[in-house]
Amino acid sequence: MTTSLSRVRAAYLRLLRTDFSSFVAKCVAMVHPGAVFAPSWHLGHLAAWLEAARSGEEEARRLIVTMPPRGLKSLIVSVAWPAWMLGQDPKARILCASYARALAVKHSLDCRMMLQSPWYRELFGGTLLASDQNEKEKFMTTARGFRLATSVEGMVTGEGGDVLIVDDPLTPLQAMSPTARALAVEWFEHSFLSRLDDKRRGVAVVVMQRLHAEDLAGHLLAHRQGWKLLSYPAVAEAPMTYVWPGGGAHERVVGDVLHAAREDAATLARIRAEIGAYAFAAQYQQQPVAAGSGMIKPEWLRRKEASATLIHPSPSKKEDSYVVHQSWDTAFAVGGAADYSVCLTFAEEENGWRLLHVARGRWDFPELRRRVIALAQAWNPQAVLIEDKGSGQSLIQELRSATRLPVVAVRPRQDKVTRLAAVSPLIEAGKLALPRGAVWAAEFEMELLAFPHGAHDDQVDALSQYLTWARDRRKQEARIREL
Repeated sequence: MTTSLSRVRAAYLRLLRTDFSSFVAKCVAMVHPGAVFAPSWHLGHLAAWLEAARSGEEEARRLIVTMPPRGLKSLIVSVAWPAWMLGQDPKARILCASYARALAVKHSLDCRMMLQSPWYRELFGGTLLASDQNEKEKFMTTARGFRLATSVEGMVTGEGGDVLIVDDPLTPLQAMSPTARALAVEWFEHSFLSRLDDKRRGVAVVVMQRLHAEDLAGHLLAHRQGWKLLSYPAVAEAPMTYVWPGGGAHERVVGDVLHAAREDAATLARIRAEIGAYAFAAQYQQQPVAAGSGMIKPEWLRRKEASATLIHPSPSKKEDSYVVHQSWDTAFAVGGAADYSVCLTFAEEENGWRLLHVARGRWDFPELRRRVIALAQAWNPQAVLIEDKGSGQSLIQELRSATRLPVVAVRPRQDKVTRLAAVSPLIEAGKLALPRGAVWAAEFEMELLAFPHGAHDDQVDALSQYLTWARDRRKQEARIREL
């Protein structure tokens, strides 16, 4: 029995010594005692690319890692990886920076705690801390390798290294300041990056949650070549393929949650509602929208408290003071990369229109037909607008022949951008109201504010279709009253 246990232990130590992913799991248990480590494919993918960087593979020498907050990115990149590198090579020279000195020091202390632990010394007996350089900001091995902690804009004069790590160079508040963003970029490019001893073979890793389209990651991707992006959005909005440096791949389908063991779909939906569309798109989806880059500005959007009657409709309880309309943008394909079908339900008000509900999904024709009928029964609209083009034509014919729904065929005459531009003055004037707290509101707002640069435009198409129709209808009614 003793021999068997010894063999198991020896195999476990060998695994920790040779496999970085396993080493990370051990580090998590040490830094967060009592926490249960939940493995995930993306943590293994990140670990593989960091190991490729340590091994000197050319494609991995410049890495940008973007992933949601509290996803272990700092523990892996700034704590476990330096400890691993010093274990593999006690001569490694590592410089680590964060937005604040306190955060940089915390990561340094966590890393040093590992090097001083009995299990680490058992794994890497040749890596010993030097007695003459063992401080919070900088600790050195007896082989003269080291890990140095600094802050963005911190002074690293006279220091050079083999590996540079920048971990969260900006806070969310700082990212909103053009001056702070420019200073972070200036510091990185003209100060920190110059600390590489070997500019050709040295490694630089930037790990962060995206905060702004022009943050450090955005700047490097837009203006510098040779940087490899490892982006891990919380929810896949399109099919994604992640390739391992040594071969193999992982496929993500639309709607796939990154790490459901830590944050499932319901939790992410709640976070989106709490922090808003802008922040969720940046920090969790790694897709920040540059303020002012879209056609619709955030300050144009008017919000009203939701009516319980209207949010949870019932024909017997519908408020007579509201005239309800629905606008459909349809698609028949149901594959992961297909467009969505969307139904927007509006209440007509004296001074504009209130968006009451959004239904959105990938449905085949029979299911799409059922959805149109069910939503019309739920809301009792006076008009159901459907685009009289492509997939919508068959749906219009089917509904008119088989139901008594008030279907209105709408034939678009201009391109998507022109259609939204034509009704954008209505939104700017506060004629469109959005409810507070609706589960679908953040996603709708994000698509609207991102247009025409976003991944999807189905909700925008349904909106511009409705506002064009509703505006023209009011003009026509006004002319009739004048007669």
